[in-house]
Parts: sequence; structure tokens; C-alpha cells
Amino acid sequence: MTTTDTHCPYCSLQCGMRVAASPAGVRVLERPDFPVNRGALCGKGQSAAALLDPALRLTEPLVREHKGGELRAASWEEALDRTAQGLRAAGEQYGRAAVGVFGGGGLTNEKAYLLGKFARVVLRTPNIDYNGRFCMSSAAAAQKEAFGLDRGLPFPLADVARADCVLLVGGNPAETMPPALRYFRELRERGGTLIVVDPRRTRTAEQADLHLQPVPGTDLALALGLLHLAIAERRLDEAFIAERTTGFEAARTAAMAHWPARVERLTGVPLAQLRAALARFAGAERAILLTARGPEQQSKGTETVRAWINLCLALGKAGRPGSGYGCLTGQGNGQGGREHGQKADQLPGYRSITDPAARAHLAEVWGIPAAELPGPGRSAYELLDTLGTPQGARALLLMGSNPVVSAPAAGRITERLRSLDFLAVSDLVLSETAQLADVVLPAAHWAEETGTLTNLEGRVILRQAALAPPPGVRGDLAALHGLADRLGVPTGFPTDAEQAFAELRRASAGGPADYAGISYPRIRATDGVFWPCPSEQHPGTPRLFLDRFATPDGRARFAAVSHRPAAEEPDPAYPLYLTTGRVLAQYQSGAQTRRVPELRRAAPGPFVELHPQLAERLRVAEGEALVVTSRRGRAVAPARITDTIRPDTVFMPFHWAGPGRANSLTNPALDPVSKMPEFKVCAVRVERALPVEPVR
Repeated sequence: MTTTDTHCPYCSLQCGMRVAASPAGVRVLERPDFPVNRGALCGKGQSAAALLDPALRLTEPLVREHKGGELRAASWEEALDRTAQGLRAAGEQYGRAAVGVFGGGGLTNEKAYLLGKFARVVLRTPNIDYNGRFCMSSAAAAQKEAFGLDRGLPFPLADVARADCVLLVGGNPAETMPPALRYFRELRERGGTLIVVDPRRTRTAEQADLHLQPVPGTDLALALGLLHLAIAERRLDEAFIAERTTGFEAARTAAMAHWPARVERLTGVPLAQLRAALARFAGAERAILLTARGPEQQSKGTETVRAWINLCLALGKAGRPGSGYGCLTGQGNGQGGREHGQKADQLPGYRSITDPAARAHLAEVWGIPAAELPGPGRSAYELLDTLGTPQGARALLLMGSNPVVSAPAAGRITERLRSLDFLAVSDLVLSETAQLADVVLPAAHWAEETGTLTNLEGRVILRQAALAPPPGVRGDLAALHGLADRLGVPTGFPTDAEQAFAELRRASAGGPADYAGISYPRIRATDGVFWPCPSEQHPGTPRLFLDRFATPDGRARFAAVSHRPAAEEPDPAYPLYLTTGRVLAQYQSGAQTRRVPELRRAAPGPFVELHPQLAERLRVAEGEALVVTSRRGRAVAPARITDTIRPDTVFMPFHWAGPGRANSLTNPALDPVSKMPEFKVCAVRVERALPVEPVR
């Protein structure tokens, strides 16, 4: 038996684990020496080896002879030839921008880097984005505006346990990243305070000292109300504001328009709870404020996060040891995925694609004239929503994503995917999106390939191959190399991950996300290296902003923001709020976890969570089928009745396809800055499903 130190294939914690491989099979073992999870694994991590079973995965390429035909097995040569031809034909007929690339937040840094390079150097298209846009793009935009730099957590996760107060807005780590919950427990065991803001009394909220349960879509008003109280109660850190920030007066004026009675009316949170939350957070010597998808997945998500950052800055709870704002990133490499080129407006190293110096640097690394680099393309939803139209991409290469389940207004996006001239999908399993493809490329699994990822702390870690993939499977780097060669670029796309990372280091050098000093041997010798790390002699940067923020003058920026309603509020036709999220035993679109027997038993299907008062009004019993309808579609799922949710709100998890697909309902209204869709709030109607009359 051989054992290999590696990392979990799922969330942004990137928990350390060991893979034990023997002729009898593959097992996942604890790795107690890795500091992030200290050996703890959730059920998804513990069962990760199940996906290596050939019966649950793709083991050979598939091609479709013609539109409407069946997928059949093919050789790699045929699959790559067809993919190259499909991409080439669209570019030649409609222009280079008619070819699109859509990536994933689970891809390694090396894959994300070369996928972005492939789009811009081989295809010469501006139209590349990734599903990480649906994850923490609002928080990323807000941090960049406020601090000059976006890194999920600007401090190690362990700082949470040492804080005196943590205010968690719209996050449920008890179900989304269970090993992280120990830090919140340790916080409380030390006598610290945990405050949770969430429309549902989640498993995390149940452990809180104080739970604020606002109306969905009112997180911005809540943050402004707390800042108003901080000003009125003279709790501001005037010295910090004067010495380390700019823009406070405009932010103060905006906050004063959100007086307590107004905020109580908008949010449904009693004034006594607002005062209690502020007193605990402001009174803590070391205080951390964390946001997650709740406030971020809104059409005003960037402004909402800015408002919470305003509160931190006003109270002096940022840029100091033990205090700060951070975002709980969702996907395994959501951080690294956007840092190195999958995002429509960014180049590797977290550089702006419109910055002439950044373009010149990347052009030199890639060996092309800067003038030939495409400019910014469409954001994720905008790219998907225009597929197959005269204005959009006519051919798409999609890698590691399943938008048929995960995109908002998913019914519409499914039709857009069907309308493409050509679709190629690289994935581990035959996902719902892969089932629509003209070519399906089987990718290597997490335990079969080596590559780096960047976890929610900005810690660059190394996932190491423990075994070889099956004979019919190749890694994504090999697929990109084969496609680039067929499309006239035979060099620059290494199949070896360490070689790809060496180029990524050069590409990122001097950028905000500088990996120049990080290497595979260095990562192996430590527990990961925090970026920025500009040289091999540099120690890495576990904690950002202690001396100055990353703005030109070193000061953090306040923002003058004001509450506005969600893009779609309830009305007589659609009288309830819908909010969506995850459950413990499933992950993202469920393409992988729904195939694992023990996870499927734990969470077999979708459901509609509703309050007993609403259930009584609808005359529905536990387990009865409900029809949930929005302006975009309908979903059918059994009722789950609980008093942990507001009476005016229903909740659905988004992991399933078919009749219970929650994203058939969600609103694609976009945040104007981050281009984040409004997954977290829309208006719906809920009715009992009528029994089908027998045919007579």
C-alpha cells in the first residue's frame, strides 16, 4: 500500500487528506498535520474515493454524429479532431468572438491559467468566464474597491478561533464546510461571541449567541442600520478612520438615512437585536466580520458587502491583528481560478485585462504582440445567455462546470446551450450539461493528477496524484495541449503541471496575486504558501493590510451606499420570497456527489422548506408535493415543514436537476459591478401539486 498526502476535491477549505492505494482499492485517510482541518473531514471528503469507481465516471471520450443523435464512444484522436474543427469552424464563419470558453472554480491553478491562455492565445477570443462568477464575485469586487486587493480571507482561518467576536453574514459553514465549524466552536469555548445573520435558523445559526433573521434581500439595510447606530452611540474609532481610511463623511451621510425604525421595518430584525449585535461586535477587542453567499448573491451584492466593510472600518475592525473583514469562498479553487485568467476581465496575477502594462507583461510571457490580446469579454451569465445568438458565441468549450443545473434561469440557459452550433465538455462525469454536448472529454479525477489550488485563506497548496487515471482518461492539460496543437499552436501548453506552474509564476510576477516565489518543493516542505510571495526568499503573506491597504495611498475606502429593494419583490401574483442554498451531503450542482451512494442516501432529493404557518395556509402536510412557480419557471418537490425559516420565505437546495431544479426559478438580474446573478432572492408562488386525474 502507498500513501500520498493530498487535498479534498470539494470546497475552498481544501482539507488535507491522505490517499491510500493498494490492489484492494483506494481509501481516504485523515491527515492530522495539515493546519486548516487538522485531520477532520466531512462526509463528502471521507467518501471522495467512491468517484474513482469506473461505474460512476467517464472512462472514454464520447462524440455525437449529428444534432439529435446519440453519444457514442470515440478515440481521443477523433474527439480532439472534432473539437478543434468545431471551434475553428465557428471562428472562421462568425469571427473569433463567436467562440467561447467557460471554466470552473474546481480547476487547478495550472488548468485555469492554461485555459485562459488557450482562449486568448489560441482562439483569440475575449469570451471566457467561469462559474466562480456565481460564487464570490461580489465580495471580490467589494474588497478590490475598499482595500485595493481581493483575497477571500486576508488572515488564516485559525484567527477566527482567537477572535472575541465573529459576525457571520449569510453563511452556513456547518453544512457547507463542516471542518471549519471547529474554529467557531473554539471561539465560543474561549468566551467569544458568534453572531449569525441568516433568514433561516441553520445549523450554524443554532450555535450562535445571537441570530438575526432578516427578510431576504435586506442585508444592505441591516448593515447600514448598524452603522447608523454606531454613529449615534458614538462607537466609532475616530483615530482609525482619520489615519487609515478615506470617504467616511459620504458614507456617514448615507448611513444616517437608515434610522433604526426604518431598518427594523425593512429587515424585520427588532431594534433590540440590532443594538445587541452592535454592542458585542463594537465592544470586542478582536472582531472579525465574514460574509458568504447570502449577501453576495444579490443584484446589489457589491454594495451590500461594501456596507459591511464600512461597518468594519468605522469601528476600526480591519487592518489589525485578530480583526478584519473576510469572505468564505465556496468552490475548491474559486480564489485561484479568478486570479489566473478564467475571468473575462482579468489576466494572470489578478491583473486587469485593460491595463496596458499588464497586457504588455503577459504578451511578453506568451510570446505574442500585446495588440493581439483580446480585451474584456462577457461575464458568465451574459456569455451563457447569448449562446447561439448572432451577438454571442456559436461554439463553446466548457470545462468543469454544469450550468444546466447551476445557472440562474436554468431552463433558458439549457435552451441556449442546445442552440449552439458546437459544444464540447470536459468533465469527470456525464453531467446534465455534458449530455447536451457534441463531444465529451473524460477528465482525470482529483487523485489522479497533480496541481496547485488556492484555498479561502490565500494559501497555495499542492494536490498530488496518488494513482494513474484509467487508460481512456486524460488530464485537462493534455486535452488543452492536443487542441492547441491542432489549432496551430504546438508549443506553450505543457502537459506537466509543474512546468505549467513555472510559467504561471512568471506570468503572475509583479501582479497583485504574485506567485513568483512559490514552487512545488516549497509547498511540499510547508503547509502551503500564502500569496503574495514575490520571491523565493519572501516568507509569504498570511495576514494582509497590517501596515497599509493595497490602494495607491494605503488607505481603505468607505463607500456611500443606500438600501434598495431586490430586483424582484413579492407581489399578489408571487407573494413569497425564495432563497436557495446547499445541504450537508451534496456539493454545488451535485454532478459528483449525487453519484455517491452514501451521500445520496443522506440527501436523496430536493425539497421545499416552509414555515408551519405557511403550510397551514396551503393545507399541506410534511412530504406532500409542492409546486413552486416564479416568472422564469416552476419546480416540484416535497414539503419540509420547519419553524427555522421565516413565514414569508421558502428555501430550496440547488443540487438537483429535473423537476426539482431550484435554478429553474432563480432571477438572473445582475449586480452592475460584479455581474453576480440574484440567486438568493426572488418572488415565487407556492401551491399544492394537484393529483393527476386517471385517464378514462
